[in-house]
Amino acid sequence: MRQPLATRVGRHAILLIGSAVVILPFLWMFTTSLQSRAETYTNSSVLPTSWHWENYVHAWQAAPFGQYYLNSIVMAIGIVGGHLVFDSLAAYAFARLHFPLRNTLFVVLLAALMIPTFVTIIPAYTIVANLGWIDSYAGLIVPRMADVFGIILLRQYFSSIPVELDDAARIDGCSRAGTFFRIIVPLSRPAFATLAIFSFLFAWNDFLWPLLVTNTDDVRTIQIGLSAFVGRYGTSWNYLMAGTLTATIPSIVVFLFFQRALVRGIATTGLKD
Repeated sequence: MRQPLATRVGRHAILLIGSAVVILPFLWMFTTSLQSRAETYTNSSVLPTSWHWENYVHAWQAAPFGQYYLNSIVMAIGIVGGHLVFDSLAAYAFARLHFPLRNTLFVVLLAALMIPTFVTIIPAYTIVANLGWIDSYAGLIVPRMADVFGIILLRQYFSSIPVELDDAARIDGCSRAGTFFRIIVPLSRPAFATLAIFSFLFAWNDFLWPLLVTNTDDVRTIQIGLSAFVGRYGTSWNYLMAGTLTATIPSIVVFLFFQRALVRGIATTGLKD
């Protein structure tokens, strides 16, 4: 049935308002990145009086951002890969295997979500320091290669896949590992895409852990590099916004690349035949 005109207008008005709320911060960031440093403190208008495109060049040259980008990419790929592998294996065990205290351990995992990160940051740092991983890729990646959220997300999705598919594969002679890689993984691509997006955003935007375990520019990430524009006596907002805008490009590209799979995963999550 065709909806009333007022309902359709109201729905589109809400969507437009939501879009404006999302777009306006990026627009402000873009216009600020093109202002001079003096204008960022004195200009009352959103648009700059003069367009300083060279701010992007100066921001890139202010610190070794090429190395920062490389470090962030390596760290993000390592963390995303670890989440997809280790989270999926643990999720499959909770969804399909029957072992003692399975439900109890899953409840413990759920309870672990309520533990603040700041409670575990000091023990994690101590372990990394004792292993000699400070200022290394191992210190950035290994402690965060598994995630409770990813295990729970994939476990719920795996549970929605009919068990009869597993039984049919086992009857045809497929092993447990073969069932996982040939049946479960192909059917769970939307869930894997969702986990990949969340994991990438978590890794790319993380600030606290890289700040703790890195001491030199050789392994520092882009988020740490942006702090170079924050000085003791003032902040270079134009350079900071230019660097921040370029730092958001990988996140936008990843989201656009996995957008269809993400929407499909959200639409099918919770459905069970």
